[in-house]
Amino acid sequence: MSTATTSAAGQRVALAAPRAAAFGILGAISGAHLINDMMQSLILAMYPILKGEFSLDFMQVGLITLTYQLTASLFQPLVGLYTDRRPTPWSLPAGMGFTLAGLVLLGWAASFGAVLAAAALVGTGSSVFHPESSRVARLASGGQHGLAQSLFQVGGNTGSALGPLLAAAVIVPHGQRSVAWFALAALLGIALLAQVSRWYAAHPATRRAARAAASPLPRPQVAMAITVLLLLVFSKYFYLASISSFYTFYLIGKFGLSVQAAQMHLFIFLFAAAAGTLIGGPLGDRIGRKPVIWGSILGVAPFALALPYASLGWTTVLTVVIGLVLSSAFSAILVYAQELIPGKVGAVSGLFFGFAFGMGGLGAAALGVLADAAGIDVVYRACAFLPLLGLVAVALPDIGRQR
Repeated sequence: MSTATTSAAGQRVALAAPRAAAFGILGAISGAHLINDMMQSLILAMYPILKGEFSLDFMQVGLITLTYQLTASLFQPLVGLYTDRRPTPWSLPAGMGFTLAGLVLLGWAASFGAVLAAAALVGTGSSVFHPESSRVARLASGGQHGLAQSLFQVGGNTGSALGPLLAAAVIVPHGQRSVAWFALAALLGIALLAQVSRWYAAHPATRRAARAAASPLPRPQVAMAITVLLLLVFSKYFYLASISSFYTFYLIGKFGLSVQAAQMHLFIFLFAAAAGTLIGGPLGDRIGRKPVIWGSILGVAPFALALPYASLGWTTVLTVVIGLVLSSAFSAILVYAQELIPGKVGAVSGLFFGFAFGMGGLGAAALGVLADAAGIDVVYRACAFLPLLGLVAVALPDIGRQR
């Protein structure tokens, strides 16, 4: 065999060999995700404080959620489309800068309008952060795409869980302005993302290879599958809006808990959701995405239907189960969608993260109107049927077998 032939064969083997997962980068991007989503969840955890400070009704509380989640949902697909064509590693620390500005403004907001502006800045930061950071997680996965997305997302869910805990420990005793101290965490996030950006900028060849892949399905079937996935995301995040935005008010009104006690219960739910995130991705790598998607959405239905009629103790148990099961879906959904449209990681990530935030925001606003009109109990009885939409997962093609 000639030297040229040997060299060509060696190059083919090198290209075919799987890259090792870069767990240091996955840890850094997950840590930055923790900080980003922790700062977002501080807004949610401050709702009882803001409601009293500015004499807000439930519709205005929902409008805060709508503002920051819509700014995230509208911009994320556009950011993803742009970065698929022109990857921009240094947008990661820049996105965290928007979140930092929003947090400082929230701490010093003197009017409801300023609170909405702060929420919009935090949403804009998320819209810049998520598409590129999701691409970094896939780039660093070493082929274990579900595991990488779960590690990335568990950071975000852990941050969401820490927000109410930190609010109960710091913001409730010391007031609204103490939230500005969390800007120090944003500076740490910027430092982490600067290191990630350096690593990301050094790997343009891997990004080009990802764009060259072909979809495993015909275009009409891809469009149908994406529609089904978006419907499942709607079910998941509209339901989650009922807990993330109104669970503290539900516990205070129904069981007479204090604000701090209610925030601790919200932390327990969000921590369970963070733990559940680690399940869906690796399990999808092992048994396929479709069974995980099916089980995580539809499987939560009996617990959601029982929740409005449970005692305080059973409410805690049911919300833990709901958080564990329901949160396992998104990693599997996102990786499934990325496999449907390979080479468009940014656009797909932006679409699904943006749609998730948008549905959460619309859900919070709509459920706030319902809560004002009919009471919090009615919100939970109505939302209990949303997980039944998991039945539509039967229409998803099994792309693992086709490939």
